[in-house]
Amino acid sequence: MAIGKDLAGKVAIVTGASSGIGAASARLFAEAGARVVVGYNRGVERANAVVASLAGAGQAGFHRAMRLPLEDTAQIRQVAAAVREEFGRADILVNSAGFTRMVAHHDLEALDDDLIDQVLTANVRGPFATIRAFAPLLKASGDGVIVNISSGAAQSGTGSSIIYGASKAALNTMSMALARVLGPEIRVVVVAPGMVHTDFVPGRTEEMMAKAALATPLKRAIEAKDVALAVLSCVTHLTHTTGSIISVDAGRHL
Repeated sequence: MAIGKDLAGKVAIVTGASSGIGAASARLFAEAGARVVVGYNRGVERANAVVASLAGAGQAGFHRAMRLPLEDTAQIRQVAAAVREEFGRADILVNSAGFTRMVAHHDLEALDDDLIDQVLTANVRGPFATIRAFAPLLKASGDGVIVNISSGAAQSGTGSSIIYGASKAALNTMSMALARVLGPEIRVVVVAPGMVHTDFVPGRTEEMMAKAALATPLKRAIEAKDVALAVLSCVTHLTHTTGSIISVDAGRHL
């Protein structure tokens, strides 16, 4: 007997899916049978390449790339309406898109107001606006799941900048509140990775990532697919989990 849920007939929306954790999650959802909306902001060519690589891509209109800019609530609502029109449902929402810049924590002046606003818009307001827009469709599913991609920096106060960790802490708290108000039709789970071996943070080098991996108890790098497997598990296996934070950090929190 198969363990976990088959996602055939389900529709998954993944923001930030043109690369990294989002793209890896989109691929696993497609392999499990779901139709996937690959959300992107500026990387339309990358998003179309991801769509073309997904299992089931040979069927016309099976998967779609749609522009989901985190700062544009009106566009997010338009995408939710387009998903309703084209797919007729939404069962899974993964908020993987985000933004950060490296700013030394001791350099308070370098963390200027514009950067603070950009990070909070992308990492807090954007996910909330996306959840708000898709909540009616997810509720109608009766078995909806929202997975928010956070960071271990939310709990440790570390990370690429002070505001990045703070924004992810806000996302964690927001997720707990949403889990209470959106149940029982929708579950809300947070996946909090450590430093992931991607190019998400501009200026972060291979040497820095290797050093971070060696500092963990497991002494191994975290790849995008490792996080994506946790995202998939939140949907297919952790069916009695909501409002929880799942760490994928090779034990860094210890």
